[in-house]
Amino acid sequence: MKTIRIGAGAGFSGDRIEPAVELAEKGDLHYLVFECLAERTIALAQQARMRDPSHGYDPLLAARMRAVLAPCRARGIRVITNMGAANPLAAAEAVAEIARSLGLRGLKIAAVTGDDVLGVVEAGAYTLDDTPETVATLGDRLISANAYLGAGPIVQALERGADVVVTGRAADPAMFLAPLIHEFGWSMEDWTRLGRGTVVGHLLECAGQVTGGYFADPGYKDVSDLARLGFPLAEVTEDGAAVITKVPGSGGRVTTATCKEQLLYEVHDPARYLQPDVVADFSGVTVTEVGPDRVRVEGGDGRPRTGTLKVSVGYRDSYVGEGQISYAGPGAVARGRLALDIVAERLRMTELSCRDVRFELIGVDAILGAALSAGAAEPREVRVRVSGRTDSLADAVAIGNEVESLYLNGPASGGGVTKAAREIVGIRSLLLPEHLATPAVQIVES
Repeated sequence: MKTIRIGAGAGFSGDRIEPAVELAEKGDLHYLVFECLAERTIALAQQARMRDPSHGYDPLLAARMRAVLAPCRARGIRVITNMGAANPLAAAEAVAEIARSLGLRGLKIAAVTGDDVLGVVEAGAYTLDDTPETVATLGDRLISANAYLGAGPIVQALERGADVVVTGRAADPAMFLAPLIHEFGWSMEDWTRLGRGTVVGHLLECAGQVTGGYFADPGYKDVSDLARLGFPLAEVTEDGAAVITKVPGSGGRVTTATCKEQLLYEVHDPARYLQPDVVADFSGVTVTEVGPDRVRVEGGDGRPRTGTLKVSVGYRDSYVGEGQISYAGPGAVARGRLALDIVAERLRMTELSCRDVRFELIGVDAILGAALSAGAAEPREVRVRVSGRTDSLADAVAIGNEVESLYLNGPASGGGVTKAAREIVGIRSLLLPEHLATPAVQIVES
């Protein structure tokens, strides 16, 4: 039976590059997929493109492509990635230029566009997040609107001979589903196989999470050699079943537990996982360990897609200002609490406009809160953190400045001040009829 081997080269924009190189060189792959877009990433990329039309794609695109293009070309591995972000065509041109610099002539790089639906959204009266609010309520704060495209345009690119496919916003599992559709000739209405392919894509999309990253908990869920964590690959057969594994000798582990945790990750209803290609049903999936670091995943189903696409809408929400300072030694907690009281009073005195503000001691109550932290042993060192959300950059800067003033205007022996102020991009969602997004594929050659 024909088997297709797909590797996960990244699970987020800042992911490590070395495991992807290991997959390219030792994974015996047919495809290597880099999933690098989070909810907010593409709105930030749109801002970068507005500042410079040649920008707007993932900042690690060049480093990743320089690392893997040569071994992938030598082994016939095709690359799929959403590192195009807000500018897939510029990203494809950049990949072509990198390929030329490496002496890789004749490489076909496809750019998948059409996820940018800002104009369509602005012209409609679409509601946000199942609320009565419409896109119009965002006014001039609106930055971007990108639809989650399905596997279709990636399949088209592969059919046109693309060695590298660069997309903008696409559904994460769709990037792994597309090569299965292409290789096995699955119908775009074979709901069972599309559902099973989505299971595979969902297991791989976060890369190291299914090999023990984000899973490890010493003494409870031990994972060996995390410093050399290997990224996963799937051996997929025509019926949609798969074995999840990793490169022999790489760090981490693949077990039924790691696969089960990832299967349920970010899934609201396992029986109705809404995707642009299919409504996937994970409720009948079985996972079985069939060898060391080898887990067989079977089952899964699907039903017809909804006919709508999720759209992430990016907008300018606010600014956040922050300041931090450390106290150590006897009385560190008391001095830290005094510092918080001082800053709170000074912010009231200056009538600083904050939507919300946090005063916390890292190491005492910053995460679990005062109630759950009560009665714990007093630490020998703490870090004061004051953070607030404001409507102006000037007010955000002022928060950090007040913390910095504690050096000479607060409790004894504070040190290590850091401060920052930044604009916050918010994300809302809406549903768009799928026919209003018009994907296109453009090929450039090295």
